[in-house]
Amino acid sequence: KMRQGLTSLLINDQVEVITGKDKGRVGKILRLDRAANRAFVERINMIKKHQKPVDAQQPGEIIEREASIHISNLKLVCPECAKTVRIGKKILEDGVKVRMCKSCGATLEKSKK
Repeated sequence: KMRQGLTSLLINDQVEVITGKDKGRVGKILRLDRAANRAFVERINMIKKHQKPVDAQQPGEIIEREASIHISNLKLVCPECAKTVRIGKKILEDGVKVRMCKSCGATLEKSKK
């Protein structure tokens, strides 16, 4: 069963790592794995992957890429107040449920087109 607070992050959100080897670093969410509650954040938790050669022409190489990080170790950065904040939900007058910053009260949703 998925916990309520962990589903509030979306792709392209700015987040800060709050614990672990990359503590204090800020990045953008590239992908989310909601089943495992993990996120891939730009330039955070980098790993080296050893790639075997496919054929004689293409040599093997070492690729650096992002590994997933548990979303409980991430905190959203509010674009209005530029602080790491907790997220609340509120319902607007037109009935749309949006995320809001608990610190400054700003709405965190981009306009849907």
